Amino acid sequence: MNIFLKTLARDLKMAFRNPSSFLNPLMFFVISISLFPIAISPDAETLSNLAPGIIWVITMLSVLLSLNSLFHYDYDNGILEQAVTSHQSLSLILFAKTTAHWILTGLPIILLSPLLGMALFLEPNSIYILMLTLCLATPCLSLIGSIGASLVVSIKNSGMLLSLLILPLYIPILIFATSAVSQSQFGLPINGQLYFLGSILIVSLMTAPFVSAIALKISME
Repeated sequence: MNIFLKTLARDLKMAFRNPSSFLNPLMFFVISISLFPIAISPDAETLSNLAPGIIWVITMLSVLLSLNSLFHYDYDNGILEQAVTSHQSLSLILFAKTTAHWILTGLPIILLSPLLGMALFLEPNSIYILMLTLCLATPCLSLIGSIGASLVVSIKNSGMLLSLLILPLYIPILIFATSAVSQSQFGLPINGQLYFLGSILIVSLMTAPFVSAIALKISME
């Protein structure tokens, strides 16, 4: 646990020294959603119906934008190579780095979502469900994304390849998260969608750090 906290603190400190690494995806998130009322229609009903899909698609793209730099800095500086050859738990180190990624990307998106939901005329109950789905699913996006980032860490300009690897794994999350928010707008039950997102979160927490460690060792051989 000590190595987890040290790695987490180090990654957060490094991120704040270079804030563009996490501010750019957040700016993309805010600006992209803000443009939809201009591009589609200012009509409240139209935007309200489209809001779950808009917010969730932009959330996925924002996370994808930030994943490419998840391990590249440490790879270029030889830190990952030291982690692979050290006696410390590699999966715990990668889990700490993924946690830092979620704190810098997923958590701000959750905090910004009520304002952007109101801008798209979502009802208060739907905004609450939106935040709940983001709380359940954004950690999954970071955990699943860490697997792809581990696989392509040794490849330069791997953004497109990373998107092709990870995007299909994000589709079930997108479907069930948007479905939960959409159905909440009409007062329909959403327990099934929330249980599914919770199950993905549990499975991701239990498996992603270990799979990422294996993928990293393979990519660095």
